[in-house]
Amino acid sequence: MKEFLTLGIETSCDETSVAVVKDGREVLSNIIYSQIDIHKKFGGVVPEVASRKHVEIISLIMKEAIDKANVLLDDINLIAATYGPGLVGALLVGLSFAKGLSFSTKKPFIGVNHIEGHICANYIEHKDLEPPFLCLVVSGGHTHLVYVKGYDSYEILGKTRDDAAGEAFDKIARALDLGYPGGPLIDRLAKEGNEDAIDFPRAYLEEDSFDFSFSGLKSAVLNYLNKRKMQGIEVKKEDVAASFQKSVVEVLSNKTIWAAKKINVNKIALAGGVAANSRLRKELENLSKKNGFKFYYPSNILCTDNAAMIASSGYFSYKSGRQSQLSLNAFPNLKIGERL
Repeated sequence: MKEFLTLGIETSCDETSVAVVKDGREVLSNIIYSQIDIHKKFGGVVPEVASRKHVEIISLIMKEAIDKANVLLDDINLIAATYGPGLVGALLVGLSFAKGLSFSTKKPFIGVNHIEGHICANYIEHKDLEPPFLCLVVSGGHTHLVYVKGYDSYEILGKTRDDAAGEAFDKIARALDLGYPGGPLIDRLAKEGNEDAIDFPRAYLEEDSFDFSFSGLKSAVLNYLNKRKMQGIEVKKEDVAASFQKSVVEVLSNKTIWAAKKINVNKIALAGGVAANSRLRKELENLSKKNGFKFYYPSNILCTDNAAMIASSGYFSYKSGRQSQLSLNAFPNLKIGERL
């Protein structure tokens, strides 16, 4: 069978990325331009700055992706682009670019849900992984437990009610004056600290609930820091980082295992930016092994926002019979499994 090439485009936040992926699983190129250094001085992403940078760089990134894959634009079979969720201005840049390409080359086009893209990163990393399985998606803006019933079929079992896990990491990192982005910095600092030094709360919510809540934990850490400051007591940042991280990881991991048992699957996957957290990977790996589950997670480069995962998701959706119209708009609050 002739190979099927998908061109993926991702601009949902502050990474401009274009990739070429063969048959949904083999990456021929995955070019990522990160704006972290630009937004670092602001302590977070400035939406208008991100959008303008996408406009400046996207054509060059696409050319580099095509060249590195050693293919021609004529060889591409499908064009896939993120259309939500994300920053609306940033989304529109990649989406408009993809639709223009589709129109000019007469190639089919498909809009991809960014979060579903993160889940599909596991298909690239693990060629043997097939649905059904349970996936914990953790990033700066999202924390979801998703039952992946098929390549294009998703059911949300639980989600955050307030702060996402990655958002909590960023806010606590800011409070500790660590910088941005907070997740990797806390992960690094926590390795030097005592994770049992401070007993921060764990929010498990109602019995049998697979939802998450991290706002209470965030408040508890901020109150701890403020109290120490008022009392003139020196704060051991490494202990705060380690104890905070342990609280987040325990809730995420335990709820994931409980959910897997509830829906009776034997495969668990991890996805999203926080999937790169070493403590979370280790805890889920240990609990999965203890409970007889197979555990999957992507390499660090596929945990970040990237176009390879968008191409993979687009491929499987297209093969499932979906295709988008060129009238498709950006939807910043798009939900998993929602089809627009």
